[in-house]
Amino acid sequence: MKGLVVPVTLVLVAELCARLFGITSDSLASPSQIIAAAVGIVADGSLFTMTGQTLFAAVVGLAIGGGLGLVMAILLGLIQPLARLMHFSVEAFRPIPAIAILPIMLMIYGFGYRMEIAIIAFACFWPVLIIGQAAVSGIEPRLIEVSKVLGLTFLGRVTKIVLPAALPRLFVAFRLAAAVSLIVAVTVEIAMNPQGLGYELMAAQSSLRPEVMFAILLWVGLIGWGLNAFLLYAQNRLFGFAGKLEVPR
Repeated sequence: MKGLVVPVTLVLVAELCARLFGITSDSLASPSQIIAAAVGIVADGSLFTMTGQTLFAAVVGLAIGGGLGLVMAILLGLIQPLARLMHFSVEAFRPIPAIAILPIMLMIYGFGYRMEIAIIAFACFWPVLIIGQAAVSGIEPRLIEVSKVLGLTFLGRVTKIVLPAALPRLFVAFRLAAAVSLIVAVTVEIAMNPQGLGYELMAAQSSLRPEVMFAILLWVGLIGWGLNAFLLYAQNRLFGFAGKLEVPR
């Protein structure tokens, strides 16, 4: 509860200043106006519609990009010649900002979910690949030797040895990728895609409705906070103290 002291104080001060000095602006809104706007977009159902559009794209993009990143991480982590072969390609493509491929995806898919999901998948692929490869490469070599002695197939080695041993760090990778997926989804909608929370955020700004703009912005922050809190709780429940050590709060 102590963490709420600063934001609540700031809200009260902002509301007090707005009422005392009668601040009117096309770019600012008082907390009471923001709350009223939030109630309005909740009441007409538009908030849930745009939230569903953004989360659908974020979740599907995370599933595709994270899944491909996991497969590639396992292959590069277990097959060192392949890792050396792919090293330059990974390091060359990894720094490319996801939003930079928007024009390419727009030409391929046009507006809509497919374009947005493709960009999110590209963004989510890299954290899962990089952290996942490090996790798989860091597995105790004797475990791999035991799997070979037992005559396990490559798939059996992955399912029975690699995934259980690397799971805590893989979960961290997907936690980071989940945050990336939401950020990229909103960014793509702000920049180009006419749907979801990002688009409505820009529409509110263009129509000089700062109270709606700030209401949506705060809602995006709450979604991100809730997603991170849920994943952090799941991480700590699944992996206990080891899970807490992996990523700082």
